[in-house]
Amino acid sequence: MMLDISSLSLPERQDYLQHAIAPRPICFASTADSHGNTNLSPFSFFNLFSVNPPIAIFSPSRRVRDNTTKHTLQNILELPEVVINIVDYDMVQQVSLSSCEYSKFVNEFVKAGFTAEPATIVKPPMVKESKVKMECKVTEVKALGTEAGAGNLVFCEILRLHIDDSILDESKHIDQKKLHHMARLGGDWYSVVNPENLFLVPKPNRSLGIGVDALPEPIRNSRILTGNNLGLLANVEVLPDIDPAFEDEKLKNIFQYYSVDPNEMERELHLYASQLLEAGKLKEAWQVLLSL
Repeated sequence: MMLDISSLSLPERQDYLQHAIAPRPICFASTADSHGNTNLSPFSFFNLFSVNPPIAIFSPSRRVRDNTTKHTLQNILELPEVVINIVDYDMVQQVSLSSCEYSKFVNEFVKAGFTAEPATIVKPPMVKESKVKMECKVTEVKALGTEAGAGNLVFCEILRLHIDDSILDESKHIDQKKLHHMARLGGDWYSVVNPENLFLVPKPNRSLGIGVDALPEPIRNSRILTGNNLGLLANVEVLPDIDPAFEDEKLKNIFQYYSVDPNEMERELHLYASQLLEAGKLKEAWQVLLSL
């Protein structure tokens, strides 16, 4: 299916794009107007864009329904400060409740049952229940249009970072396994980051991976090994050598039972290598593949 974006209605466009471009982190923005009235609202058009200067951007879009603007945007234009509260699983239902379109003078802290905690250098309060809070000054607001659905990019310079001790490791850094981030998908769908769905991807920083094109042809053209498998194998700096000391009982069994049929033996070796790669055993997988 191919869709011409310009031919879609705004609700259709929103539905397709928000399902496709996901998951998106959630900015739980606390703002205040010039009279001190606070607002609390979540936004999933949000991310980090720079660390020097430290800039996060979120976008309170104009409502698709009636082209009105949100209280968050109105407040920021009056008082260019915001607290970005990071949303985790323990907060998600309350955060969703806060997204109701209450009138301007209704306090979402009270409606959603959150605790307002004074910030240290900006006027909007922090959400005490959030495990990561960022006090920010707004350096720019860039309107992307004036029609319904148009975004308004809010550039936030992060001035102070508040991190709950419960999510820190022994070296005082954030332990990703302890901060169960919530992310927004399409419609009513959300996802959560927890230890069960976390995995590591080795990232080439100073060294260069050999690349898929440099893999031996039988590996590169394997009908068993997936694109992820090949990417992991090709991330080594040099093609590994056969280790004469490598011993593996399952490898011995494959040679014993499939040696009469080279094609079947290659298939079994690739299947076993794939299992090793899924288990994070890159060196062992290479030895299995090089044994053929």
